[in-house]
Order: sequence, then structure tokens, then C-alpha cells
Amino acid sequence: MLPSHYARVWLPDAVEAWKPAELTKDYTPGDRALCLQLEDGTNVEHKIDPKTNSLPPLRNPDILVGENDLTALSYLHEPAVLHNLKVRFVESKMIYTYCGIVLVAINPYESIPIYAHDIIHAYSGQNMGDMDPHIFAVAEEAYKQMARDQRNQSIIVSGESGAGKTVSAKYAMRYFATVSGSSSEANVEERVLASSPIMEAIGNAKTTRNDNSSRFGKYIEIGFDKNYRIIGANMRTYLLEKSRVVFQATEERNYHIFYQLCASSHLPEFKTLQLGSADDFHCTNQGGSPVIEGVDDAKEMCSTRKAFSLLGISDTYQMKLFHILAALLHLGNVEVKEISADSSTILPDNGHLTVFCELMGVAYQDMSHWLCHRKLKTATETYVKPLPKVHAVNARDALAKHIYAKLFSWIVDHINEALRSAVKQHSFIGVLDIYGFETFHINSFEQFCINYANEKLQQQFNMHVFKLEQEEYMKEEIPWTLIDFYDNHPCINLIEAKMGVLDLLDEECKMPKGSDDTWAQKLYNTFLKKSDLFDKPRMSNKAFIILHFADKVEYQCEGFLEKNKDTVNEEQINVLKLSKVCLFLFRSGSLTSRSKMPRPVQAQRDHKKTVGTQFRNSLHLLMETLNGTTPHYVRCIKPNDLKSPFTVTTACARNNRIRSICYSPVPVDRWTYQEFFNRYRVLMIQKDILSDRKQTCRNVLEKWVQDQDKYQFGKNKIFFRAGQVAYLEKLRSDKLKKACVRIQKTIRCWLARNRYLRMRRAAITIQRNTRGYQARCLVVFLRRTRAAVIIQKNQRMLVARTRYQQQRSASITMQRLLRAYQARQTYRKLLYEHKVLTIQRWVRGWLARRRCRRSLRAVVYLQSCVRRMAARRELRKLRVEARSVEHFKKLNVGMENKIMQLQRKVDEQHKENRELSERLRTMERSRAAESERLGREVERLRVAEEESRIKADGVPSLLEQLSFLRQELETTRVEKEAVQEEARTYRVDAEKVTLLLVQLESDLRDERDHYQSLLSEYTHLKERHVDLKEEMTLSMITSKPGHGRTDSNYSSNESEGTPSSGFAEGRNSSDAVDMSVLLKLQRRVTELEQDKQTLQRHLDKREEAQQDQVKNAEKQRTAGRAELDLEALKRQELESENKRLKTDLAELRQSLATVSNPGAKTTTSSPGAKTNPGSAPYNVLLEQLNSSNEELEVRKEEVLLLRSHLVRQEVLKHNKVGGEEEVDGELWLAYDGLKETNSLLVSQLQVQDRRHEEEVEELREEVLRVREENRQQQQFLSQSLLLPQEARIEASLHHEITRLTSDNLDLMEQQGKQDKMIRKLKKQLKVYVKRMEEYEASGQMERVAPGPEPRSPVSIIRKERDFQGMLEYRRGDESKLLNSLVVELKPRGVAVNFLPGLPAYILFMCLRHADYSNDDQRVSILLNSTINSIKGVLKVKRGDDFETVSFWLANTCRFLHCLKQYSGEEVTHCLLSKYHFLLSGLQPKYRFLLSGLQPKYLPGMLEHENFQGVLGSKPTGLRKRTSSFPGEAVYTVDSILQQLSLFHATLIQHEVDPELIKQVFVQQFYIICSVTLNNLLLRKDMCSWGKGLQIRYNVWQLEEWLEEKGLSDCGAKVMLEPLIQAAQLLQVKKKTEEDAQAICTMCSALTTVQIVKVLNLYTPVIEFEERVSISFIRTIQALLKGRVESPLLLMDAKKIFSVTFPFTYSPLALETIQIPSSLNLGFLTRV
Repeated sequence: MLPSHYARVWLPDAVEAWKPAELTKDYTPGDRALCLQLEDGTNVEHKIDPKTNSLPPLRNPDILVGENDLTALSYLHEPAVLHNLKVRFVESKMIYTYCGIVLVAINPYESIPIYAHDIIHAYSGQNMGDMDPHIFAVAEEAYKQMARDQRNQSIIVSGESGAGKTVSAKYAMRYFATVSGSSSEANVEERVLASSPIMEAIGNAKTTRNDNSSRFGKYIEIGFDKNYRIIGANMRTYLLEKSRVVFQATEERNYHIFYQLCASSHLPEFKTLQLGSADDFHCTNQGGSPVIEGVDDAKEMCSTRKAFSLLGISDTYQMKLFHILAALLHLGNVEVKEISADSSTILPDNGHLTVFCELMGVAYQDMSHWLCHRKLKTATETYVKPLPKVHAVNARDALAKHIYAKLFSWIVDHINEALRSAVKQHSFIGVLDIYGFETFHINSFEQFCINYANEKLQQQFNMHVFKLEQEEYMKEEIPWTLIDFYDNHPCINLIEAKMGVLDLLDEECKMPKGSDDTWAQKLYNTFLKKSDLFDKPRMSNKAFIILHFADKVEYQCEGFLEKNKDTVNEEQINVLKLSKVCLFLFRSGSLTSRSKMPRPVQAQRDHKKTVGTQFRNSLHLLMETLNGTTPHYVRCIKPNDLKSPFTVTTACARNNRIRSICYSPVPVDRWTYQEFFNRYRVLMIQKDILSDRKQTCRNVLEKWVQDQDKYQFGKNKIFFRAGQVAYLEKLRSDKLKKACVRIQKTIRCWLARNRYLRMRRAAITIQRNTRGYQARCLVVFLRRTRAAVIIQKNQRMLVARTRYQQQRSASITMQRLLRAYQARQTYRKLLYEHKVLTIQRWVRGWLARRRCRRSLRAVVYLQSCVRRMAARRELRKLRVEARSVEHFKKLNVGMENKIMQLQRKVDEQHKENRELSERLRTMERSRAAESERLGREVERLRVAEEESRIKADGVPSLLEQLSFLRQELETTRVEKEAVQEEARTYRVDAEKVTLLLVQLESDLRDERDHYQSLLSEYTHLKERHVDLKEEMTLSMITSKPGHGRTDSNYSSNESEGTPSSGFAEGRNSSDAVDMSVLLKLQRRVTELEQDKQTLQRHLDKREEAQQDQVKNAEKQRTAGRAELDLEALKRQELESENKRLKTDLAELRQSLATVSNPGAKTTTSSPGAKTNPGSAPYNVLLEQLNSSNEELEVRKEEVLLLRSHLVRQEVLKHNKVGGEEEVDGELWLAYDGLKETNSLLVSQLQVQDRRHEEEVEELREEVLRVREENRQQQQFLSQSLLLPQEARIEASLHHEITRLTSDNLDLMEQQGKQDKMIRKLKKQLKVYVKRMEEYEASGQMERVAPGPEPRSPVSIIRKERDFQGMLEYRRGDESKLLNSLVVELKPRGVAVNFLPGLPAYILFMCLRHADYSNDDQRVSILLNSTINSIKGVLKVKRGDDFETVSFWLANTCRFLHCLKQYSGEEVTHCLLSKYHFLLSGLQPKYRFLLSGLQPKYLPGMLEHENFQGVLGSKPTGLRKRTSSFPGEAVYTVDSILQQLSLFHATLIQHEVDPELIKQVFVQQFYIICSVTLNNLLLRKDMCSWGKGLQIRYNVWQLEEWLEEKGLSDCGAKVMLEPLIQAAQLLQVKKKTEEDAQAICTMCSALTTVQIVKVLNLYTPVIEFEERVSISFIRTIQALLKGRVESPLLLMDAKKIFSVTFPFTYSPLALETIQIPSSLNLGFLTRV
């Protein structure tokens, strides 16, 4: 195809290598020149060589520029490859590009963030063509093929020095170590990576082209087991550059290890090495560049030593290695003195040689001698020959090189030994990091070997590519024939064949007087003019030229023989072998690497072979290894010599590596039928489109491409020759341009016609509106004329009427004002008189009440003083009487008198109570009469109001009177309320008197009980100790505050019952309620503190009393049993007394129950009330007290019988001893008993006094509080009288609301106290019941001596409703229960047939019964067994089934909610600690199940096109061929929606909590966004306008699905925001600065790195799109510079959001649940 007008070509240029140009005139055969125009508009003329007639190479279409696979280019020549790489490298900052099966890597000379762990995980598991080119993609392909094809793999990394080969190999090994891991706990992958810093230290050096150049080749085999996990590694090395140890060129360095040693010479362990700066040693200062910018040699030394330790090289061996390396530095400084032309010597005091000998452990004399002498052996004798200075220096350098080579080999062997695994290796992946093709100004033996190795690798690459192409053609069933390509086999034969360059070199080395010159002559004679690949320089007889596959290279013959021989003085080696320091380097049994294992027979003769022969043999072995593996190629390219980041220079543009890529046998273009159809559908018409895509493509190609040899149809693909894709792209572009012209023509016609029609319609509209306007103006004139006449008429009428109305209104107003003035005067007079009367009444009442209170206080105080004096006098009298024996006789009489006095007091109180009741009834009758009078008054006022309505003229005055009467009515109502309040006060006084009567009766009972307790036996004291504890608990419930006052108490209480106002505190502000609440809270805190202190004091007193009683019992036990006789005599009296006391107690209880009912409200409202009489808890406790008293009476009767029996025995015993002593003992015991009784009575009297004082203090505080309330009420009344009526009513209402609110708060607080006390008592009773049961079960209730039986435990009988909703099972049935409910249960059957959450309800009902039975062991067993069973089902049986996981998630949540709903907080917190980890264990299960959708996300969200033929596609190149096989599953966004709908339906079916469902889909949509966005950021072919449209459409479908399922507000849409913004970024305009600002505002969910990455990856798919300019990207970076965000490129696709389990109340009653018979749970019993 000849170039025509507008054809684009490449012109060679000396500065830029190639320039783009365009033809301005068609080319015809025979033209001598081409008329071209450059991109800057310059017209040039390119002359055509008449000999070759070669035309400039054609340019690829713009749509193909920047492709990630060079095989997708239509023209694959040097300028096309260079331009494509330059666009990707310089403009897009992308260093990797595919070229068929080769990965081209350009050294960026800058650290770029594309090697992090998230990038590794992003490439893991992906196909090689699905992601952007990367070294990780090649490593993943090798790893995947190893596992899939069961074949070993190799990654061949080649390139020139400084191209980045070592870094690429390092990242490949890091990928394997990260993805595969190790199969043991030895962390083999860490040791494999640890070998890199060691090998870089001893094998890498700085050169003019690279700061970290590998000066040796290595092949690392990474071994894997059957599970494809790393188990070990093995390393082979090739051709170490030993000459660098003793010589470096300018701007170069020796190996890094020497500079690391010098930088660490200050360390204590290195002091013995006697090192200093690197400038002090000849071996490290020759290059003049001892420091590398940005590299700290001291830190690198630490990394090297750490790697040595990790690989198992001990510190001892490390120090030996460092000694040897330091000795080499000192050996390089040894100076050789010339004695004569044939001899030389070393001075005896050479310091560096001395240090060398010390470090190496050899004799100074021997080493200095053999450095300057040589031993020669003949057939008959041996003699020593001195060496000249030059030879001596060469011998010194040869020794240094030999020692370093030995050390290098030893380290490699030990690394292999450390990486060797005892597990059998199943397969391996080899990574070959070998030197690339080299050509310098002076090329020597090393360059020759390097280029020879590259020739072999190039040959292997060619054979592999043709093998792949042959397989591809056979698979596509396309006939193929051998084509011509550049074959480098002749060049390889020239080097390695028999009598080749290497053979001639070995032959010359064997000659006694062989030299480089003679060897050069042999080369000339052998190959010159006989081989096209060999040539001789014109100006030199010591060099030769070989034409390699990449370029011509001129080699200098000087030094070839010496380097090939690699000889060293054997005597020097023998001296070193005598050393203990370096003996391990020369041991014959040293470690050997695996590379030497296949040929052990030749190991002993290797030292006799030349370096060239050894290298050739190792190269053949390497080729055998590579041929046995599947190779993967990485070509590294150096972009410039200045190490500038992302810069390509002209010199490197003509790089040999780029030429080698162009000369490689790259396959032709290939397209799948579907891809071809999608791309070139515009070339078809509707009738050409058939259902068979292959036939459709065939018809199109036959129509447009006449030469059928330009393409071939395969089974699944179409193969094109070079240039055909560009031709088709031109046809497509022309077709689109014609279509655009037609569209533009049609649109312009449509626009012009629309403009004409709009103008015509506008003219007609203007005419119509003008004529209408004129007509409307005439109508308006006529209307105005008629309206003027009407207005005049009406105006005159209005003036007359207004004058009349004003006069009439003035007269009426004067009358109204006069009458109002008279009414107001009357009202003010009446109001003044009413206020005066009210003030007088209140003042007089207040003065009377104040005088009464003062009198009462004085009387109470006098009574207290008098009674205190009388009590003291009586106490002294009792003390005197207690000392006499006669008092004992009068004791009973005194007690009877006291009881009679108390009985009289009770009768008097009853009498007073009746009087108060009579007064109360009298007040109620008077209140009723007053109410009737007020009612009659209201009726009279109503009649008066009716009469006032009749009189119309007197309405204003009557209204005033009506308001006054209403005020009177309000005053009457207030007085009525005051009367009612007074009645309530009298009722309260009556209740207080009743309470006082009850307290007196209680005091009487206490006195009798104390008296009877003094006469009980000593055995009863032990039982009393237990009874006192129970009474102490019961007393906290049933005891009521009381005191022992007489009539004075009644008077003090009566003083508090004065009438008070109906209002509470007078506050006018809205903060009254808040202040009252605050005061109530403060009062509540104070009361709680006082109750706590009081209870603590009571407890201390009880314990002290019990201790005293125990001590007294011990004293009585030691004194004797004489007191029993006295008790036996009084038994009859005690029995009668006991019966009478029981009768009194029954009467008191009956009266208490009768009186307490009307006073319940007062008792409840009192601050000290604990239990409300008449309530359910009070009745229960009262019943328990009755049963306890009855049981106590039975026990007492049994005690009396036993005591009488003991008395008879004691009497018989004492009768035998004597009579008078017995009488004296009894009197003495009686006297002691009286003393104790008196002391007990005194203590009880003191306690009563203290209680009385406390109660008096409380009453005083209450009186003060009431006074303060009265004062505030009076103040409020005085203020309210000054206010208007409406404001007064509003203030009264507000005040009443405040008071009621305060009262309600008090009632609520008291109710809370009662509820809390009831719960506390129930809990204590339950604890005591449990303790008594345990105590009885353990057998500790048995007694040695006969005595009364123990008291039955106090318990509260539960009602029947407490037992509902529980299931009982026998111990040991847990496994049967869980087997039916968990293991054998099928979720599908439960979801369809049973109640949702039925297993959870059944398990909870069983657990609830176990907890109710206080069986903690059974609760723990059931709970743990349930958790283990559910975990087992999820793990073993159906752990990967979404329905099973959803089913048990719903049931576990329901079980948790039941615990919170039905159990107390203590039980819930106890069980949740064991149960929460099961819920947390379900979260990874969900993560695993949701991750199963990830294979559908990428094709569904990115790859599948919903709009076929609209978005277009680009040529995909060779790498896409693996994804084009037929029969593969096609995933669309509909597939994703179907799976999401299935998940949602499953969750709904099992009734999972709605909040939990929302959290599940938030996590799911985050995974969708992260996976899709990460792949978008790593794929250049997906960053286009069409893909942005496709992503927006797919996201819209996801949002519609959320709306349909009612999940739009769950936050899942927010998770898709980064993906939406990325799609918008692909579609928005990207040119001006305004566009950049809009992008920065729009992309708030994307980071700066992600935005720049998308802009760099943006690739036009059609001709109408444009690339993003570098200046625009820099503008974006400048605008986003201030953002604070994560520096990571990819989103964390493995991020898991925290899951919360909100509580959901269940309305289902447990007792209504029916258990299906199909569950086989008949052994459960409903309780």
C-alpha cells in the first residue's frame, strides 16, 4: 500500500531520533522525494534512496498510541516502538509495557508507589492481560502456570547495566514470597528475601551507568511443595567480575561490602581490622567516587549483618569474613619495590602486609617472599625465580581476586545451604538476573562473555516465540509456513563451535609462549573474509569485531589470555592453607551448591579448565534448565545516562534493547470475532449483520480488503498482516467523518428552519397583540367615562352619610364613658373594703397561730424538762432499789403496775381518738352546710345574671357587677378549699394519734418481750443468735418510726395541723419546677445518706448485743444451773402471760389493719416510709411474721418441757449436796439477773430517748418548712392581689401546676423507693432460701443436745404466671436437644414450615428454666454446647452456604434479644461474654461468602458492555488471547443484581434484623466499589469516556435496586461515591483551569493519587476524544496540594466494618409457642 495524501510517516532526525510528519502530496512510484509537513508547520522534502527505494516508516493511528501491548500496533518498527514507550513513560509515568510475551521495563530512576502490598494483592489471581503491565503480572502468570500446567517456570530478566534488572528480579521474588508464603514455621520467604542484601553487598558495585550494578549473573530457583508454598531456594552464579577487586574505572566503585566495612570501622568489634576511610586504600579509591548519593554505607552494613544472621551464618564466621575482606584492602596497599629489571622485593617493615598477615593468620616472611618469587618445576629439579615488579604486582592482584572469588563462592554455598529444605521439591520458579548486552569504548573478555550469553538467550527467546506461534496457529487451525527472521545461530557457532573463538583462545592459553597478539592473528587467519559476522578494525591489529544480533562490538585482545587462564601462584595458596582464619575457604569438603551436584565427576578438574570453558559449560547447563521450563521474559531498558527521572535521551532512544524488540519475531495482529464486530460495526450496514459473527466479519473483510492474503480466519480469531489494522482504522475514521458531515448538515438545516419558523410566528404574534391593544384602549376609555359619573354620585352620598354617623357616634360615646366612670367608682369602693377585710382576717389568724405555736413549744419544753428530771430521779431510785434483795420481790408487782399504766394510756388515747373523730365529723357537717350556702348563693347569682341580660340598657354596669360576683365566687371557692384543707389537717392529726397508739402498743409488746427474754435458758441463746439475724432483716421491712411521748406529743403534732393556704411556694418564674426538682433530688440524697448511716448503726448495735448475749450465756453456763429452778417455778406464770400477750398482739394487729387504711396516703408520703400497709408486699411479710410467731410458740412450749425435766434432775443433784448453799446460790443468781435486767432496761430507755430526740428534730424541721411555705404563700397572695384578674388567674394556675408537679415528683420518688425495696427484699429472700437449702443438705443443722427444731426458711411463693414460657429437660439431654435443633435441622424446612427463630425460642426457654432452677452448671453446659454445635455446623457441614449462615445469624440474634428482654441485667451480662464471640465468628463467614461474588464484580461492572457497538473497543494485543476462549461465563451487572436479590430474599425469609441487613449490604457495596475502583486504577484500557458512561449506568442500576428493596437510607449509596466520582472524572471536560477546579470540587471522595492516576491512564477510544495534557495534570496536583489524605493508591478491599447488633423487642409470648412434632422434642416438658 503506497502512501497517499495526508498519510503520516516518521522521518529520521539527528537530535530527536525520529520526527512525525504528514504527506502533502500523493506518492507515485518513481518519485525521488516526498513532500512532507512537520507538526510545527514546516514543509520539508525527504529524498528517497534510489538504490533501496525505502520509504519512511508509517505512523500508527492516534488511537493505538500509548497501548500497553506493542503487538496491538499496526506498525511495529523502531520509531513506533520508541514513540509508544515514550508516551507511556514520559507522559503517563508508566514504566511497564507488554511486547507480546515480553515485559518491557524502563528504569524510572525514581521511587514510585506501585510495589506495595495492596498492589501485590490486586494482581494476585488476575489474568495477565486483564491488568496493566507490571512485574507482578509476569510473576503471577508464572505462578499460575506452574500450578495449572504442573511445569517449572523461569523469569528471564535481561538488560544493560543500569536498566534495573536487579530491582525487577527482587520484586518478582518478593511477589512469590508474599503470595505463596512458606509451608513451615521457618519463614523461608524471609530468608529468600534476606539473600538479596548479602548478594548486593558482595556482588554489586557502582558503575558509570548504575549505582547498584550487578557484576555477576545469578539464577535463583525458588522451590515449592505440592501446595505451591515456598519451601526453599537455590542460587547459581555466573562470571563474577573479579578484576573489580583490584581495579575500578573513573567514577566507579569497588564492591559495596568494602565501603560498608570502612564506614563501620568505628565500631568496637571492628577495631582489630585497623580500617579507616575508603580513600586510604588503593582498592577503593581508584574511581574517585567513594560515596553514593542517598546511600548510607553504615546502615547498609547493619542490614547485611542482619541478613547474615537470618541465614544462619554465625557471628564467628561473620568476623572471619570481615577479617578476610579487611585483609584484601590492606593487601592492595602493599607496595612492591623494584630491585632490578628481573627482581623485586617488599620491605620488611611494610605495615599493610603486617596487618594482612595478622588478619589472615599467616607468616609475614613466607607471604612477602612468595609475593615476589615464583617456584618453577622441571622434570629433574625445582628452583625459585624472582619476579619483576610488574609481575609481582600482578601476582598480588591475582591473589586478591582469587581470595575474593573463594569468599564469594563460600557465601553463595552457605546461602544455598540455609535456603535448602528437607521437604521434597515439587516444582520451582527460576529468576534469571543476568547481564544485558554491553558495548563500551573498550570491550574486553568480560564483555565478550556477556554478549555471548545474550546471544544464547536471544536464540532461546526466538525458539520459544515460534513455538508459541506454532501452537496458536494450530489451535486456530490456520496453515502456516516458515518465514524468514534474523537467526543468530551463525554468531553462536562463531563463538562456541569447534575451532571457534573460545576454542582458539583455550588453545593459545595452552601454548608456552602464547600471547594476545598471536591469538589475534589466529582469529584473523581463521575467520576474516570467511565469516560475515567477523571483521577486523582498520587501524588496529589487536582487536576484532563481531556482528551480534543487536549491534557490532569491537573487542580489544589485550588481557584475554590472562583473564581466561585466571592463574594464581600455588605457593601463595599453600601459605594461605596453613592459616586457621581462611582455612574454611580452601577445604575440599566445603559446601557445594545444587548447581554443581549434577556433575560431581568433573569437580576435581574444574580448576584446570579455563574461564571461557567453565562459562560455556555453565551456560549450556543454564540453557538446558531454561528449555525444561516455561520462560517469561522481562527486558529492562535504560532511558538516559544522567539518571534523570522519567526522561528519555536521543542516545538511549537508539538503544540496542529497543532495536532488539523491533527485530524480535513478534506475532501479527489478531482480533476475536466479537471484538472485530464491536470495533468495525460502523463499516457494516444492517443487512450485513448476521447472527454468525464469523460470517459477518468475513463478509465485511471481503468487501473492504480485496487482497485475501492480508488476513486469515481462524477458529476464534482473525489474523492480520502488518498495516491492515491501520487501513481498517482509516476506513472507519473516514466513515465516521462522513457520518459527522451528514449529521452536521442535517442539524444545520433543522436549526435554520426552526429559526425561520420562530421569526414568522413572532411577526404574527406582534400584529395580533398590537390590534388587541388598540381595542382594549378604546374599551378602557368608555369604561372610565361611565365610572366617573358613578363615582361622583357615590361620593356625594358618602359625605352626607359620614357626617350623620360621626354625630351619632359622638353622643353614644359620651353616654358610655359617663356610665363606665360611675360603675368603676362603685367597683373600686367595694374592692377596697373586701381587701381590707381579707388582710385583717389573715393578719389576725397569723398572730393567733404564732401565739399558739409559741405556747405549745414552751409547754413541750417544760414537759420535757420535768420528765427528764423525773426520769433521772426514778433512775437513781431504781439503782438504789436494785441493790436490795427486796426489790426482786417487788419486781413482778412493778411490772404489773407498769403494764396497767400503759393500758390506761392506751385507753386514754382511744378516748382522745374518738373525740378527734367527733370533731372531724362536726367539721364535715359545717363544711357541707357552707357548701349548700355557697350553692344557694351561686344560684342566686345565676338568677341575677339572667335578670341582667333582660335589661339591655344596663349591660355595661351589669357586666361589672357580674365580674365582681365572680370574684366573690372565687373568694368563696378559696375559702371552701381552706376549709377542706383544715379538714384534711384534722384527719392527718387523727391518723398521727392512731400511729402514736400503735407505737405505744408496740412499746408495750417490746417491754414484755425483753422481760421474757431475760428468763429464757442458755440453750435458747444459740437459737436466738440465728433468729436475731432474721429479725434484723425483717425489721428493715416492717418497723415503723415511733416514740414514747405522752400528751405533749399530741400537742406538738396538733400544732402542725394549722390551716394553710392552698398554694405551694410562690414563684413567678418558669424555673419553679426546675428548682423544686433540684431541691427534691438534694433532699433525696440527704435522706439516703441518713438511712445508710442509721442502718449501719442498727447493724453494729445488733452485733454488739449478740456478742454480749453470747458472753452472758457463757457466764451463766459456768456459774451453774441454779437459775433453772427459778424458771421452773415461774413456768405457769409465763404461760399465762404468753397467752395474754398473744391476745393483745392479735388485737393490735387488727386495729393496725383497720386504722392504717385511711392513713395509707399519709404513711406513703412521709419520708421515712418503707412499705405501704395494705399493699401486697406488706401482707406477704405480715403473713410470714404470723407463721414465724406461731412456730416460735411451739418451740417455746417444747423448751419449757425440756427445762422442767432438767430442773428436776438438778434439784435431785443439789439436794444431795446441801440446803443453805443452794438457797444462797439461788439468791445470788436472782440478784445478778435483776442487775442485768436493770441495765438492759436502762439501755432501752436511752435508745428510746435518742429516737425521741431524733423525731423531735425532724418535727422541728417540718414545722420550719411549713412556716416557710406559709410565708411564701402569703407573699404570693399579696403579689397576686396587685395583678389584673387574668394575670392573677394565670399566676394561680402556674403556681398550682408547680405545686402539683413537686408533689408528683415526691410520689414518684417514694414509689421508686418502694419498688427498689421490694426487689431488694425478694432478692435477699431468694438468697436466704438458697443458703438454707444448702445448709440443710450439708447436714450442719444437726444438734448434739436435744432442743427445739430449726425454724422453717422464709420464702415467697411464686405465682403460676412466673413459671410460664419455660421448657424443662432432664440433665444429660443437652446432646439430644442440640442434635435435633442444630445439627440435623435444615434451614430451608424451618423457613418454609415453622415460626422464624423457632430454634432460638426453644433454646432460650430451656435456658430460662435452668436459670430459674438456680442450676448454674446446667446453664453453662447448655450455653457452651449450643455455641459449639452452631460453630460445628458452620465449619464442617454448610459453612459456605449463605442460607445456613443467614439462618443461624438470625437465630443467634434472636437468642441474644430474648436474653435482654426476659432476663435481668446480671444474667444478660454474664451470658453475653460467652455468646458475643459466636456472633463475631459469623462475621468472617459473611466476609467469605460475600467475597465469592468478587469474580462477578470486575466483568459485570467494567468489562461487560451494555451498549454494544456504541462505546467501541481498541485492539487488545497478544495478552488478551487468554480471555477470548468461547464458552466462558459472561457476567453482567444483571448477574450481580440477581445474586444480591437472592441474598436479600434469604435474609428477609429468615427474619434477620433490618439494621443487620443494612450493615450487610453496606459491606457488600463497599467491596463492589473497592474492587471495581482498584481494577480501574490498574487498567489503562478501562479509562475512557465510554467506560465512564458504562460505569455510571451500572451504578445507577445498583442504586435503583437499593430503592426497590427499601435500602436507600442504609448508607450503601455513600459506599459507591468514589466509583461514581471516578466515572464522572472520565466523562468531564479536562482542558482549562476552570475544569481543573471543577474536578477538585467534584472528586471529594478520591485521593490526589487516585485522581492523577486516572488522568494519566485516560486513553481515547475514538478519534473525537483527546488525551489529558501534562500541564492539566500539574494544575490538578497544585490545586490538591493542601489536601490531608491517605497516600495509598488503592482502596482496602479487605476492610471489614464493625457490626452492631441492635436490640429488637419480640411481641411473641413464649407460653404461646407450639413445638412441632417433626422436631422430635417430646422429652421437653412445658412448665
